[in-house]
Amino acid sequence: MIFPVPNSARPVAPVFRPNIVAVVILVVGIAIGLSLTIGTENPFWILGFAVLSMIVAMSPKIAQQWEKAIVLRLGKYVGQRGPGLFWITPLIERVSIYIDQRVITTSFAAEQTLTADTVPVNVDAVLFWMVYDPEKAALEVQQYMDAVSWAAQTALRDIIGRTHLGDLLRGREQIEGMLQELIDQRCNPWGVTVQSVEMRDVIIPDALQDAMSREAQAYREKQARVILGQAEVEIAKLFQEASKSYQANPTALHLRAMNMLYEGLKEKGALMLVPSSAVESMGMGGLLGAAALRQQSLTQNNDTEVT
Repeated sequence: MIFPVPNSARPVAPVFRPNIVAVVILVVGIAIGLSLTIGTENPFWILGFAVLSMIVAMSPKIAQQWEKAIVLRLGKYVGQRGPGLFWITPLIERVSIYIDQRVITTSFAAEQTLTADTVPVNVDAVLFWMVYDPEKAALEVQQYMDAVSWAAQTALRDIIGRTHLGDLLRGREQIEGMLQELIDQRCNPWGVTVQSVEMRDVIIPDALQDAMSREAQAYREKQARVILGQAEVEIAKLFQEASKSYQANPTALHLRAMNMLYEGLKEKGALMLVPSSAVESMGMGGLLGAAALRQQSLTQNNDTEVT
């Protein structure tokens, strides 16, 4: 699909480009003819001066600051004119086209194009280009703006067909560089150079979007499980190192047990389940008894306050 592009290449024949100089020449010529006819008995003087004025009025032309006029003499290229006011020989020379040398933007798209892994995608892009040689743009190709648009679209389809979907989604800058180089190679013989190519959007089917979303979610879950397993391994190694320290220092193990009870009984009404093996190995029997008495005392105080 190709979107409309600005009408920068304008054939002169169907386009009326009036200018002040031509109008002034025509009016002055007709005025002189009228003045001479009044003083003579021949009425054909005014007709002759009118025709002459019209021919002379065809000589001056005006090109805008950003334009170049391509002049043909009896159908043969004789040069470029402009910008500003310039003159041509009426009935012998003519301006065939005005070439716009500003940077032009062209929107183009590749619809339902298969990638290298047979995935249909729609890609929208914008091409920024300009004419660096008006002579080639006018003489080497019939409609250079349409040619640039078609070249851009076919180049985009070519690049998509050689690229996998993952690379197309992740490596936009690389794809844009390849696309610019390919379009530039095709358009340089026409006097056109490509400034840049910007990919606006890459659209994939909805079903494939859902599948890719599930795949990404599964990958994230896998990574989370792997990270959790690595954390468990690291914790096990740290506990192994700590057990060696506690084995050589029973006092440190006892202090650790007291700290565990303290942390567990910070909140009122906390309930702790301690394995019997921990009570025996860490000497937590006395500590548990004291903690139970403290918990009972706190409960009685609470009951008294409520009453």
